[in-house]
Amino acid sequence: MESVAANYIREALPDASVWASPMGYSGLVIVETDEENVEEKILAIPEVERIIPVIVEVPAALERIVESAEKLAPLIGADETFAVKTKRRGKHSFSSLDVNRELGARIRELSGADVNLSWPDRVVQVEIIGDKAYLSVLPGEEFRKFTPDKIDARKLFRKVTLVQMPYWGDYKACRSFGEKIGRAAQAFEVKELVIAPKEKMDAFELAEFIKGVKIGQESRYQIQREAYPWKVEKVPVSVWDLYQVVRDKRRSKRLLIITDPKGPTLAEVKGSLAKDMFYAREVVIFVGSREGIPRGLFRFADYVVDLAPYMTFATEHGIPAALVSLWEVYEEYLRGRGEAKDE
Repeated sequence: MESVAANYIREALPDASVWASPMGYSGLVIVETDEENVEEKILAIPEVERIIPVIVEVPAALERIVESAEKLAPLIGADETFAVKTKRRGKHSFSSLDVNRELGARIRELSGADVNLSWPDRVVQVEIIGDKAYLSVLPGEEFRKFTPDKIDARKLFRKVTLVQMPYWGDYKACRSFGEKIGRAAQAFEVKELVIAPKEKMDAFELAEFIKGVKIGQESRYQIQREAYPWKVEKVPVSVWDLYQVVRDKRRSKRLLIITDPKGPTLAEVKGSLAKDMFYAREVVIFVGSREGIPRGLFRFADYVVDLAPYMTFATEHGIPAALVSLWEVYEEYLRGRGEAKDE
């Protein structure tokens, strides 16, 4: 949308110099203007995601970038923390890590501020576009996805075992649904995914479903590795007969949950359900595929819950719908207990 945004910026700032896709790099617009307080006019354009006010512009040479610390350091207080983040576009004799390390060391020397890579008060943003480097100092909260006032959802998902009935039928459909299931299970970083047929099924249909699970898991895992500041592990995947999962007595303090329209609504049982999930060592959630979980298993479940009365979920929506719904009641319970983020 950079060309669209650039046209609207030209209308809002007729005297400004506007360069869309500088050096051919998409998603960027460089605006040069002598006007003051232009942020409000630019941010009134929906296509603009954010503004990075440039404090220093220098040639894209490492020594020149480090020299810019003289102008940047006064903007960071000695009692504050900071981090340097570099986005480099084009070929250079140095890496982004070189910039982060050397510029960060010089700013620390000049300002007396400490470096904090995970929770900085200030972020020195270095945008390198071809032969130019543009530097700015931004509030740290603009880069924070994980804030201390939010409870980590992995408190629940780390002890969740998903028991998923496999999809069967056309080979392509089996693999397609497998990919969606694999992505969903990996996205929530659950303890384990159990693929559980309820009866004899075609081996090649099952094989295609499992191949899909592996593909979907890998695609999500690669995204998580790049996006998260913590180490991500692949969710273990196993195959087991559905009825034997219920019969398993080796694991103590299990809580078995089945989602089905025949049960009470989540609102009716959320208090006791959240408490039981908190004290359980393992929360086992059964998810159907094309058809629901067999009724005979309802007698062995601790909870049969109707997540959305008068609605049934598509196979690929079963895992996200169940986990998001259960997390909401679990988080409410944790906040009632005064749980802190790191407890």
